[in-house]
Amino acid sequence: MTKYVLDSNCYIDAGKNVEQQAALGHFIIWAAPQLYLSSVVAAELRAGARSSRDRDQLEELVLDPFVRRKRVITPSAAAWDALGLTLATLGDREGLEPQLVRRGFAFDVLLAYSARETGATVVTRNRRDMTRIRNVFAFSFIAPYPERP
Repeated sequence: MTKYVLDSNCYIDAGKNVEQQAALGHFIIWAAPQLYLSSVVAAELRAGARSSRDRDQLEELVLDPFVRRKRVITPSAAAWDALGLTLATLGDREGLEPQLVRRGFAFDVLLAYSARETGATVVTRNRRDMTRIRNVFAFSFIAPYPERP
């Protein structure tokens, strides 16, 4: 069975749009046994929660179920090394200036590499950045949401 890890944009879009919320819900229903949370995504979601009430709901409804089930993927030292090497490689290839990299792009590299290490597929709405990253190192991603196998 394929393991999946959701990018933060899936959760964020679901919080803003009823159609995206329904699509995420439908995916979670069938994919729950194979679904993992990235600690990188958890950090992004916590940072975006604007009130203590929002943070409490985030913890209770989204994050805690993964923690209780020990389904949290955390970037290893190799993932941090891959971040530096990816930024350097994109600097060589595209003229990317590491000091100007969006925080979200750096997080995407960590998400992608840690998913690779665990054999998970990243589910994301951000094809552009994930394609750039995949041009540096191999990993699996899919634009939301995969069909039930």
